[in-house]
Amino acid sequence: MELKSVRLAIPDGANIIVGQSHFIKTVEDIYEAIVNTVPQMKFGVAFSEASGPCLIRVDGNDDALKTAAAGMAQAVAAGHTFYVVLRDGFPLNILGRIKDVPEVVGLYCATANPVEVIVAETAQGRGILGVIDGESPKGVETAADAEARRGFLRKIGYKR
Repeated sequence: MELKSVRLAIPDGANIIVGQSHFIKTVEDIYEAIVNTVPQMKFGVAFSEASGPCLIRVDGNDDALKTAAAGMAQAVAAGHTFYVVLRDGFPLNILGRIKDVPEVVGLYCATANPVEVIVAETAQGRGILGVIDGESPKGVETAADAEARRGFLRKIGYKR
């Protein structure tokens, strides 16, 4: 077995969701979950099949984001994984709906941070062991940091 680190190419201003699922209709069901929850969101979704033709299935409503999602799927090359690249919304707007998709087994990350995917490769294929999402903590927040966090959440409309 060989371990590899694959850095995902996240387009400027985009967020991503990386997860695992188990069936070919994943790409269509994730598409429907997103457009039925946040219709104005721009996104691309790619799903890597793990049997049969083993194709990367792609859908979405933005060609550049579809290309980015497919590129992530190609770079990681692990079966039964999916990649959502989105703009005009945040992952937290759709995570609950994606988790409710029957094919979805789990999520690795939902972020705009730099991401490295830790991949194990064997003679059979590749699988995701986990992700490195962003940087390591630099300390514990102070009272001023907590106040800044609360202010930021209100500024972007997530708290009143």
